[in-house]
Amino acid sequence: MKSQYDNKLRKSKMVRHTDLEVYQRAFASAMDVFRLSKTFPAAEKYSLTDQGRRSSRSVAANIAEGWRKRRYAASFVSKLNDAEWEAAETQTWLQFTGACDYANAEASRDIYAEYDELIAMLVHMQNQPENWSLTKR
Repeated sequence: MKSQYDNKLRKSKMVRHTDLEVYQRAFASAMDVFRLSKTFPAAEKYSLTDQGRRSSRSVAANIAEGWRKRRYAASFVSKLNDAEWEAAETQTWLQFTGACDYANAEASRDIYAEYDELIAMLVHMQNQPENWSLTKR
């Protein structure tokens, strides 16, 4: 069964990692984490703030790296798996954000839910790397 995401790929030619919906959403989510973390207390500068920003940005960075490694399915899948791990780490930092009452609970939940969707997209891509490979096009 073809997914909605597969159909989007076939309808448009993906040239750059920035053309990918998953990348665009990962980048936007990292910016959401950045904006949210600007409200954190100074005491969290080297822990929650830094770690949350790093992991959220790493999701987009790993997608970009994976896109450029898609000639080799194992390398492509490995980088997408790294992106998935970083997304889950970001969710953990968002949970700490809520537990520490550092931000609006609704904002934290919304960003967390977006990372759930990103993880689903990444898993889908990992499970069907042939749909994204340079060698199969």
